[in-house]
Amino acid sequence: MRLTDIFKLSIRMFKARTSRTLLTILGMSIGIGAILFLVSFGYGLQKTLLERITTSESLLTLDVTEKKSGDAFLDNEMLEEINQMEEVEEVSPSYQVISRGSLGGIYVDMSSIVANPSFFRLGGISVEKGELINNDNEKGVVITSALADIFGKKYEELIGEEISFVFHIPKQGETNSQEEKSSSQENKAEDDYEKISPDTKYKIIGVIKKDSSLAYINSNSLKNLKIDRYAQFKVKSVSNDKMEIVRDKLLNKGLQVSSLSETVDQANKVFRVVQIVLMIFGVIALVVSAIGMFNTMTIALLERTEEIGIMKSIGASNLAISLMFVMEASIMGILGGIAGVFIGFLGGEIFNLGVNAIACRFGGESVDLFYIPYWFIATIIIFAGVVGFLTGVVPARRASQLDPLDALRYK
Repeated sequence: MRLTDIFKLSIRMFKARTSRTLLTILGMSIGIGAILFLVSFGYGLQKTLLERITTSESLLTLDVTEKKSGDAFLDNEMLEEINQMEEVEEVSPSYQVISRGSLGGIYVDMSSIVANPSFFRLGGISVEKGELINNDNEKGVVITSALADIFGKKYEELIGEEISFVFHIPKQGETNSQEEKSSSQENKAEDDYEKISPDTKYKIIGVIKKDSSLAYINSNSLKNLKIDRYAQFKVKSVSNDKMEIVRDKLLNKGLQVSSLSETVDQANKVFRVVQIVLMIFGVIALVVSAIGMFNTMTIALLERTEEIGIMKSIGASNLAISLMFVMEASIMGILGGIAGVFIGFLGGEIFNLGVNAIACRFGGESVDLFYIPYWFIATIIIFAGVVGFLTGVVPARRASQLDPLDALRYK
């Protein structure tokens, strides 16, 4: 028998047993749809999280701070040494000062991060509203959402508002090395600090989503402070391959080094486990569907036993009989896979729409919770075809081994 003849015999089930065939394909598509829905949900959560905490430059950046009990200091001399490293492309220093901000008659004790505009770019920091500090507007200030809540205004209302600061600079010229300060540090004796009240009126230009009460100020607007100790360096390496070399050099200098790429790697490991767990639940649904398809193929074998006897008696080979059943099961599997992709995609869109509607209703923001890589779509359709093929192997073998005389006598 020619392959085209075998194919035509394989697709007869759509005419002869239309309802049963479509229900079998539907069962397979639900299993495939469940896998696609759950796995794409895992990919979507991973993509949404990583997009919010990373940029391509932040993955090449190391966060450098002083050790609590170390002899290495983040001063101008160290800044110059790091800049001279051939593996380093850029260094962005920042320091933190205790300050009091005033806006609309409200006074708030806070910490101010004084940095270059590159600090945000290398740190992968983005604004919730407005824009980041830049050199075109040196008096622009970015505040955190926690500080915005204290002022009691919506983010949109704060953009463009003027804010003034009073800075408390340690007389020893030391700056704090950590972003979060304890109340004991903030309540030191006033004699230890020099109070500086610049006449500069700053303007809020952006709001960052963060739980700490912080204000970010362009360092160019506070050159008169003459700070010679920094809280942190953001050191960008020239390439991913050079990051370890830069890290080792900084560690050898007695500094403390961390990177966002380490956090991303840990997050990816966690999400891989989540994706596997979700896939297992989907596979369970697929196994149930595969059992239903196997049952359909077994019934088809019993119904066509006499037909198989006739085919064998007029010269059909065992291979042709086997191919007919295997091809029929594979076609149903592939069609179930294609339908499953549409079901999984549609289910994800509906679920995502519902979640975003609820989030927006309660003041949240819309996010895309589902992401489907193209390679995964192709893989899952092929996988569905393989599952269909496997469910047809046993019925195909039994059909090929039937004795023509026994088959013709079967009722």
